[in-house]
Amino acid sequence: MTNERHQLNALSERIAGFLTFIRDRFDLQEGKEDELETIEYIRKNVEFRGANLWILIFAILVASVGLNVNSTAVIIGAMLISPLMGPIMGIGMAAGVNDFELIKKSMKNLGIAVLISIMTSTLYFSFTPLADAQSELLARTEPTIWDVLIALFGGLVGIIAGSRKEKSNAIPGVAIATALMPPLCTAGYGLATWNLYYFLGAFYLFFINSVFISLSTYLIVRFMGFPKKEFLDNQREKRVRNYITIFIVITIVPSIYLAYNIVKRTLWEKSAKEFVQREFDFPSTQIITSSYQYDPDSSTIEVVMVGQRINEELISSIQKKTEAFKLNRTYLSVKQSGDSGMDMNVLRSDVLKDLYERNESMVRDKDQKIAFLEREVARYAASTGMVVDLAQEARINHKDLIAFSVNRTVVANLLEDRQDTILVAVATFSNVPEALETDRLKSWLKVRTKADSVSLILGQ
Repeated sequence: MTNERHQLNALSERIAGFLTFIRDRFDLQEGKEDELETIEYIRKNVEFRGANLWILIFAILVASVGLNVNSTAVIIGAMLISPLMGPIMGIGMAAGVNDFELIKKSMKNLGIAVLISIMTSTLYFSFTPLADAQSELLARTEPTIWDVLIALFGGLVGIIAGSRKEKSNAIPGVAIATALMPPLCTAGYGLATWNLYYFLGAFYLFFINSVFISLSTYLIVRFMGFPKKEFLDNQREKRVRNYITIFIVITIVPSIYLAYNIVKRTLWEKSAKEFVQREFDFPSTQIITSSYQYDPDSSTIEVVMVGQRINEELISSIQKKTEAFKLNRTYLSVKQSGDSGMDMNVLRSDVLKDLYERNESMVRDKDQKIAFLEREVARYAASTGMVVDLAQEARINHKDLIAFSVNRTVVANLLEDRQDTILVAVATFSNVPEALETDRLKSWLKVRTKADSVSLILGQ
């Protein structure tokens, strides 16, 4: 009985020690800045005035150029210098410490920043000679579940990094990851081109990002126990808390509903693409384009095909398989070459686009193969020249050397199931060299060629 009690005590101590170890590892209090200093740090970054506003304008212009020319590097650079994170984190922190005045100030400055950003990008896209929407721009017209998750986790990183004594580069990294600026530039592009779909989609993405960054900031502020704003008047304190509660509910509840719909749409699109890929695989028929329109009540999958026509019975059979892919309330629209309602100009454009993309892929693959072969030829030429140089140098120290060859060889190590590249040298002497001379030649080769391993073979 005593032994069992000792064992239980020892087990309890080990568990307690493990839990203490985990708690210490994940303790957010370690290295934390004074809460009031953190609040003041975020408060200072809320205001958009003077230099801050000019930095925002120029950053928006840089991001717009990056989206216009489809340059990821330029877009990342613009996001690094963007000050948009300030008021968004200010809203979340203010809600966490019951500072209604800071909420109003943050929202006011965020509204100014959004207005200036959209006006600047609209002005740029109204005058740029490059009017086509590139892939970087199109990627910001429709939010996905991944954007929601990035905003939520990015906001958590931002407020945790902002609450440290030593400020790191995490906040600029969050600005890049959450991509707050490109959606505003895309919204400006939508206004400049009178494309309401682009404008609403991009602004929707910015709204979702902003809300979930603020939400994660609010959660960490509450979790870390930041001091709440105190009021001398209890009635005023109660009224402020009610205002903040109403603000949080009005902001968060619709955002959660929107995020839920984004999740449903993302899962539907994944299933729809898998459905098209598996069910429209015909040897004599090719898919030119496929589009997916999600609607909770009636979604549509449109497939444009060329080649041997598919009869209506087969299409009806494929339509019935939508339920197996969890595509309920999804209508299948199949357009084939020869259909009366099919726009031949659109079909011709799609075919040319498909051919162009395939040819571009083939050319890229061939360019890679050519570059690889050129590197191999250059390496072989260098090796050939190196053999002559090495032979002449080796002859200086080894007078009886009459023939010399060097080559790199891949050796399969069957015992360890791996491949090794070694330098194999074949040396022919007029007189059989002593072991000391061959060791000296081998050591010299290893140093001269900078090879990890050298195998020296004495020729006859």
